[in-house]
Amino acid sequence: MLEANVTDHAAHAPHQYGTTLFERAFSRITSSHPVGGNGVRLLRDATENYPAWIDAIAHAEHTIHFENYIFADDETGREIAAALAARARAGIKVRFVYDWLGSFGAASSRFWDSLRHAGVDVRAFNPPRLSSPFGWISRDHRKTLTVDGRIGFVSGLCVARDWAGDSARGIPPWRDTGVEIRGPAVADLDRAFAEVWSIAGGESLPETWGGAAPVGTSEISVIRGRPGQLSAYRLDQLVAAGARKTLWLTDAYFVATTPYVQALAEARRDGVDVRILLPGSSDVPAAQTLARSGYRPLLETGIRIFEWKGPMLHAKTAVCDGRWARVGSTNLNLVSWLSNWELDVTIEDPHFAAEMEAAYLDDLENATEIVLDEQRHMLGGRPRPRTPGRSRKGSAGRIAAGALSLGSAAGAALTGSRSLGVTEGKAVLRIGLAAIAAAVLIALFPALIAAPLVMFLGWSGFGLLSRAWRLRKAAATTPGACVEPPQQD
Repeated sequence: MLEANVTDHAAHAPHQYGTTLFERAFSRITSSHPVGGNGVRLLRDATENYPAWIDAIAHAEHTIHFENYIFADDETGREIAAALAARARAGIKVRFVYDWLGSFGAASSRFWDSLRHAGVDVRAFNPPRLSSPFGWISRDHRKTLTVDGRIGFVSGLCVARDWAGDSARGIPPWRDTGVEIRGPAVADLDRAFAEVWSIAGGESLPETWGGAAPVGTSEISVIRGRPGQLSAYRLDQLVAAGARKTLWLTDAYFVATTPYVQALAEARRDGVDVRILLPGSSDVPAAQTLARSGYRPLLETGIRIFEWKGPMLHAKTAVCDGRWARVGSTNLNLVSWLSNWELDVTIEDPHFAAEMEAAYLDDLENATEIVLDEQRHMLGGRPRPRTPGRSRKGSAGRIAAGALSLGSAAGAALTGSRSLGVTEGKAVLRIGLAAIAAAVLIALFPALIAAPLVMFLGWSGFGLLSRAWRLRKAAATTPGACVEPPQQD
């Protein structure tokens, strides 16, 4: 584990990297325990990830569990869908969960039906329901694949041509990162899948996994992010507090909270080399503008920020102190931390961490550093043309993260709780003008707010009554039962 900072009176005590206190905090925060004996392979971009997925699928003998946020009906999606369908026709049990909102508009019902006809058990996660007005907010943002309980993949990659790029048109793939895992930790990936599978309306999966033999020396923890638990958020703060030498972060939609910014700043003031690599161009330009509005307080503490010069940077990784790393689906914003189903793995292995550091330094060769000049103006960042490719419905979470950032800026302006940067001033101006416009419209046309409010209250009331009826019915048959609404395609 990472080592927590030690006090001065213990500075000369014999050093041990993992501490009982830190390990206990890690386990309590994440509800996860490290599993040793694993082999890990770093996979960069779709050019390394997709072929590894397809090869593992092709060699499946018993089960395939696939879970992804966006799965598109394009040449990329059809290639992986064909691999899944082929194994299902061969008698392999193939279970597949896609997020309803993330994949909305990316693939048609005909596409999903073709997979079902091939024998793939396909489930849509959390489609809208009349009985749950706000259920759609919680999304399955995980990107995982396991085969036969012996090999697993965790990444930030969805399945669409944006990630694959188009060499014929000179469009490089999106920059993203994944890992291939072999060994006992794959069982925890299957357990995480089983949880989401059940919520998506699938049958309860038997605990038949866990027999993978040790194949390496990496210690892995599977971090299952669940709505409302903030496990990854607390973990990210813990890592920032425990880092001793280096903390290098990569993120696609960085909209950090004030406490997390403070944690990073405190690490930097304590001598930690903190670096953050972010997109230089984004599939959601508004979200990037909001992310840039938060650069100043980080730069002023000495944290180094870099912007990727290629197509969209979509990776979500961290590497710390040359021996600990994180790879997965969780972005550094409240939507990922608070409302989504996410999955990451933390890996304690100096050799793997060295690979991650080398990859990070290689990425910085294709990045521009953002700096403050003598007048404290930011230099280096230039708005770049949007990455070629479609803007997806899956951007809803990123836009929500941007809205949270706007709310943070407005709150700070009204309460004076923190200083605001110049770029945030523009956002505050827009919010102020929007508030005045809304006030005028409501005063002149009160029905504009009354009608949506009536609809909202009616829908909410219906949803609550529906939930109460199901709970009452369950209580009559099974006292003390906890009822969650089933997910349907």
